[in-house]
Amino acid sequence: MLRSLHIENIAVVERADVQFREGLNVLTGETGAGKSIVIDALYAVTGGRTSRELVRAGADRCLAAAVFDADSAMDWCEENGVEPEDGTLIVQRSVSADGRGACRVNGVPVTVGQLRALGALLADIHGQNDGRQLLDESRHIDYLDAFAGAEKDRGAYRAAYERWLENERQIERLSMDDETRRRLAESLAYRVQELEKAELKAGEEAELEERSALLRNSEKLREAADGAFAALNGDDGASAVDLAGQARGFLSRARGWSADLAGADDTLAEAISLLQDAAERVRDVQDSLDFSPEEFDRVEGRLAQLRRLEKKFNVLDEAALIALYEQSSARLAEIEDGDAALEALRQKRAALEKDCVNTAAALTNARKKAADALAKRVERELKELSMPSARFSTEIAPLDGAPGFGPKGADKVRFLMSANAGESMGSISRIASGGELSRIMLALKTVFGQNDPVPTAVFDEIDTGVSGVAASRVGEKLALTGRFRQVLCVSHLPQIAAMADSQYLIEKREKGGRTYTTVEELDRAGRRREIARLIGGDNITETTTASAEEQLAAADAWKQKL
Repeated sequence: MLRSLHIENIAVVERADVQFREGLNVLTGETGAGKSIVIDALYAVTGGRTSRELVRAGADRCLAAAVFDADSAMDWCEENGVEPEDGTLIVQRSVSADGRGACRVNGVPVTVGQLRALGALLADIHGQNDGRQLLDESRHIDYLDAFAGAEKDRGAYRAAYERWLENERQIERLSMDDETRRRLAESLAYRVQELEKAELKAGEEAELEERSALLRNSEKLREAADGAFAALNGDDGASAVDLAGQARGFLSRARGWSADLAGADDTLAEAISLLQDAAERVRDVQDSLDFSPEEFDRVEGRLAQLRRLEKKFNVLDEAALIALYEQSSARLAEIEDGDAALEALRQKRAALEKDCVNTAAALTNARKKAADALAKRVERELKELSMPSARFSTEIAPLDGAPGFGPKGADKVRFLMSANAGESMGSISRIASGGELSRIMLALKTVFGQNDPVPTAVFDEIDTGVSGVAASRVGEKLALTGRFRQVLCVSHLPQIAAMADSQYLIEKREKGGRTYTTVEELDRAGRRREIARLIGGDNITETTTASAEEQLAAADAWKQKL
């Protein structure tokens, strides 16, 4: 759900903050006041296309920032390393005057592609001529499956399909002519032999680098250790241990006369113990400093060998060399036993294909059962939206060509419609006028909305071409949709505004020769005035005000029955 939207220097909006609510949120205002700018800002923060033209004249950059509930995007957050804050996501998109942009989610920089993927999980934005997902016929199969509740059948098919696909990949890997197989086997055998001869061990390179650094600095290390040991515990009587012992001898005789000196005596006793321990550690290092030129040559030679192999095979470290060795060995064994392995895979193919066909058939049956119910639901919604003669159907056809199934089963699915009596069925995008398309999309969103995981639906000018009774029905459908997901709607119709759970007025004003747009959430009195304006324009009278109150009361009564 969208909690709030911050707009800064976008077009005529210098700065605006909007707190959105649950249910149906309607934005109204005069034509040209900037209602579409709110949608443009939301479009930007959900990964839509932007340009420098968005930036307000005279500003260095524009910014849109939105706060969303994170519930629908938890997987995306985990995949992209973003941590929700108190269950919310703060999504920011800025564009500078020179066209450069930046995207952040909870302070983490993300690409536009990442933002677009996130936006698809947070908000679904629709305009009059923007069919997007519902009018994209490649997505119709997904909507039908969601309506059918076919997750189990689809999951079973997908598992079978993945097993078949992996078998096909292995067959393709092994299917080569004799000369190609011979050359590949020779290349792999040479690689395996070279890596095997190197006797690779994980972690060896880091150990060698550490030892090499030690050997290169062995003389300096020996000098430092000898000097440290002499200073700590030398034989000339002036070492740290000797001097501390002498000091303690004096204090031991005097501690009976002063409590402070007794404390100092104890501290010196502890210090002597620590100094002796340090001296022993230095002695251990001295004893280990037994270096030879032969060892240095051996270490450097081994490092050079490992680095040569890493460069040759374009890998980072010996762990990657070991992985390459194991992969090459497995591939070589696969090729050497190629004929038998290929035959086994081909024999397995028939069983895997049969499994795909059977699970796809179950999925097809579920789709066909759901198709009739879907048609009745959509046609009922369209009838309530003043399209009584509209017909809707789902075309389910078998996939063309071999093997007869694909990633989503064995079917091609698309929605067909006839908007008026006597018209033949056709694709939704081609069959409907602008006003009809608005109602068709709303009917489909109403039917699919309860199964739609995207929590916020945004309709920009969904009421275009709609008036009278149809407008009232559109308002009712938007309000109904708002009962199970958040809805944002830009509208110029009083029937829709009256149905709002929250209403916002977009106004354009002039100040100091500049144009400014403001966004204000309206109380009951404000809503009454604005709806009266939608009814009568500038001529707001007692009659239009009374009519506005009547529409608000009727909308309240209708919503109470839900």
